Amino acid sequence: MADVSGVWLGTYWQYGSPTRFEMTLVQGKNTLSGNVLDDSSLGEANVTGEISGRTVTFRKCYLSGSRHCIDYFGTVSSDEKLMAGQWQEGVFNQGKWEAHRQDDNLTLSLEKIKSSPLQTVS
Repeated sequence: MADVSGVWLGTYWQYGSPTRFEMTLVQGKNTLSGNVLDDSSLGEANVTGEISGRTVTFRKCYLSGSRHCIDYFGTVSSDEKLMAGQWQEGVFNQGKWEAHRQDDNLTLSLEKIKSSPLQTVS
């Protein structure tokens, strides 16, 4: 079973237009929970779902406005750094999505920079 816990940066397409999002997932065995923050005006949403092997399914429910929910279906890559698939809201509203695991090396690089002494210009 794939492990998808962590931070994911992604994009979904609606009517051909991309919208970026950041998603944080916590996995307990085959159950997923977490939150998403979209670049769209819809804002933050909760996520609940499941993973079976490399197949991931989750529902994203927005916290504000109409509080509508969107279903996501996808596959996790063998290196567990990419998820991609289809999303669907109702019968007619659907599109593609993908998410890339945020690189842990970025966090390590930031920690290294923060621990280095500041250089002064004379």
